[in-house]
Amino acid sequence: METWIEHYGYLAVLVGTFLEGETILILAGFAAHRGYLELPWIIAAAFVGTLFGDQLFFFLGRRHSDFLLKRKPHWKPRMERVQNLINNYKILIIISFRFLYGLRTVTPFALGMSQVPLRLFITLNVLGALVWAVVIGVAGYLFGQALESFLGDLKHYEYRVLLGLAGVGLIVWLIHFWRSRKM
Repeated sequence: METWIEHYGYLAVLVGTFLEGETILILAGFAAHRGYLELPWIIAAAFVGTLFGDQLFFFLGRRHSDFLLKRKPHWKPRMERVQNLINNYKILIIISFRFLYGLRTVTPFALGMSQVPLRLFITLNVLGALVWAVVIGVAGYLFGQALESFLGDLKHYEYRVLLGLAGVGLIVWLIHFWRSRKM
């Protein structure tokens, strides 16, 4: 497992943050604390992954919103919530939407559908992606540090902790997925 993390960890962070984000980045921050990966490179990979993922959804909202909304009708209630937030707090939403679980994917899509200028979105998206990558990456690192302070040498527990974090992330994602299908 150590070899796999060292060889594919940064790529997993890049792809994982392109698609989703928090769970993979917290796991990577924990792996950095354990010495398998370097925190600055994790943050860089997360920054690139989330930035390009959000840019893609922005452009999909700008160019293909009708097609995608027909294929994803369960997005409609969240889209309405996001549109209200955009109308009232445009700049704050662009910077912070990554921290709004459940709205993370639809927000850049909704921003693409809105009248937000491309240049403004790109500028604020870069800032938001950087803040998010640093905060969540460092949180994973500090989680590992706190756990080590509490449990002592984590070598005996690290596989369980990594699996536990992955399991919690999977459960949260499944609950979110199930709820979004119910809407």
